Amino acid sequence: MGYRYGEYHDGPDPLAPPYDVRAALDEMGDAILSGSTPVHALRDLLKRGLPGAEDRRGLDDMLREVRRRRRELRERGRLDGTLDRARSLLDKAIGQERAELFPDPSDDARLREATLDNLPDDTASAIQELGSYEWRSAAARQTFEELRGLLRREVLDAQFKGMRDALANPDPAAMERVRQMMSDLNDMLERDAQGAHTQSDFDSFMSKYEDMFPERPRTLEELVDILARRAAATQRMLASLTPRQREELNNLINQTLDQAGLSEQMRRLGDSLYARRPDLGWGTPERLTGEDPMGMGDAVTALEELADLTQLEAALRQDYPGARLDDVDEAAVRRALGRSAVDDLEALKRIERELEEQGYLLRRRGKLELTPKAVRRLGETALRRVFASLDAGRRGDHDQRDAGSAGELTGSSRPWRFGDEQPIDVVRTLVNGIRRGDASPRAHEGRAAPSSRGTLARGSGARPHSRVRLSVDDFEVSETERRSAAAVCLLVDLSYSMALRGTWAAAKQTALALQALVASKFPQDAVQIVGFSNYARVLQPDELAGLDWDMVQGTNLHHALLIAGRHLDRHPDFEPVVLVVTDGEPTAHLMRNGRSAFEWPPSPETLELTLSEVDKMTRRRATINVFMLAADDRLKEFVDEVARRNGGRVFSPSADRLGEYVVSDFLRLRRAR
Repeated sequence: MGYRYGEYHDGPDPLAPPYDVRAALDEMGDAILSGSTPVHALRDLLKRGLPGAEDRRGLDDMLREVRRRRRELRERGRLDGTLDRARSLLDKAIGQERAELFPDPSDDARLREATLDNLPDDTASAIQELGSYEWRSAAARQTFEELRGLLRREVLDAQFKGMRDALANPDPAAMERVRQMMSDLNDMLERDAQGAHTQSDFDSFMSKYEDMFPERPRTLEELVDILARRAAATQRMLASLTPRQREELNNLINQTLDQAGLSEQMRRLGDSLYARRPDLGWGTPERLTGEDPMGMGDAVTALEELADLTQLEAALRQDYPGARLDDVDEAAVRRALGRSAVDDLEALKRIERELEEQGYLLRRRGKLELTPKAVRRLGETALRRVFASLDAGRRGDHDQRDAGSAGELTGSSRPWRFGDEQPIDVVRTLVNGIRRGDASPRAHEGRAAPSSRGTLARGSGARPHSRVRLSVDDFEVSETERRSAAAVCLLVDLSYSMALRGTWAAAKQTALALQALVASKFPQDAVQIVGFSNYARVLQPDELAGLDWDMVQGTNLHHALLIAGRHLDRHPDFEPVVLVVTDGEPTAHLMRNGRSAFEWPPSPETLELTLSEVDKMTRRRATINVFMLAADDRLKEFVDEVARRNGGRVFSPSADRLGEYVVSDFLRLRRAR
């Protein structure tokens, strides 16, 4: 038996390596560290497409293609083509009949001419009256039959796509088969509504009428979706015509269905489809701007595609609360953009899915949040950015990527805790597993098994072959030399002016970098990050990345220093480190009743209470270093007074160098201690 191998064409390469979701997180991190929120960062990533995969389209590329297709459909033609064609054939038949009657001098000929002269202006009514007319002209009779055939094909094609070709040369047997198909379809829908339908019923139906459904539906639900979308498009086409055109075409449709004996079956089908899919915008008008008239079936097809594209565009925009790529209908993408677009969409879904499954993103009450795992990675990214901007000679050992994350190895170890990045002590970890006694013996051919659980087999040439099962509690990490612990307080301004001046992104990145530095290099330190605007609050590490500035008035440094003081008091034996990042002087303070009082220019009470907290920090031996992000005279005057009272330093970095300044100052303080 031979085999042939070739390029795989039915979707993405199944042997391709899995997508590295960390690259997606890092790309999101660039946006988050620049001030974006997680939900906007993910949305922007999905819009751009996979990083490093040029052959994969993002949502923006798909949206552009969808909008181009919509423009083409709207410019394709007019919706009243069937009416125009029907009027043209009717006028042709009447002209042919008049030409036949003109040479005849008989009263019968004049009476027939009078009948033709008195036909109603309405096309449907004229066709109805001529239905019982006995044509003298064979050519006129043939043209009139052509008109009837046209209407029969167009009306059925408007409901069942592809029926027009099947009825190109209809005979009584073909029309009877159509009537039987519709009767069987309606009976099947009624049984389904009663819960009595089975898949075998549908399979039997399709085996009889498969040629009438070129879409090849596999289930009744798929068939209902196909027919309902087309029926809704027919109603939208009628709603898009002028009232006179709508009335004429409706009359033609009803007349054609009556003559074909399909009126009742079509009514039953329409009611069932509307009851199942009332969400399809039945009767919503559309506007087509083309010049060429389209037949009824072609017009319905165009409107059906337009509806698909409109819904697809809304789903691809992803601009509604709780939006997910799972909301995008893959079948609609395939119909509108082809199979390759389905593969592109699946690749984007994989990013979204993997970020959640691998523990980087969490959806809580429809809101997208970064997990602590993701925040740690973003903090490491922020820290790498900061270190990349530092001079090599100023880095010391704080940019080392080896085992000594808090100093040199001491030879001792401790139990592993979640989030530890110290190296695993393999020997002690295995010893813990063996001591716990969960070692299962493995017998090998030609070799004696261990004599008892947890012991090693001995004998001539024998080697130990026990399997040690490890649990989480067995793991230990290597400890490094102890350094003096510090209680670190970073006070970050969240006021509206930070966003206006474009400094908020730098402040957030700095907070993440400092958090990552302390967690990785100084795990013995106790770090607290406090955000302050009209009020101050402690910021948890997992909320830093998604944090945004507050659209409120007030810079309540008084409240922030109060919170920082409590943190220092909880760690009396730790070295105090206080860093303040702000772009404005204090304009708010906390009153005795716990409410915030705002006043600008700052009231004497605000300045007095804030400087009082500065004095308390001085008595705690806590040096306050201030990083001011604006050059206001009032701010300079205030921070100079803080430095005079406390002995701390004042820095005035640009926003893009804030992280470098803060981290460098923190490292200087830690090395000094």
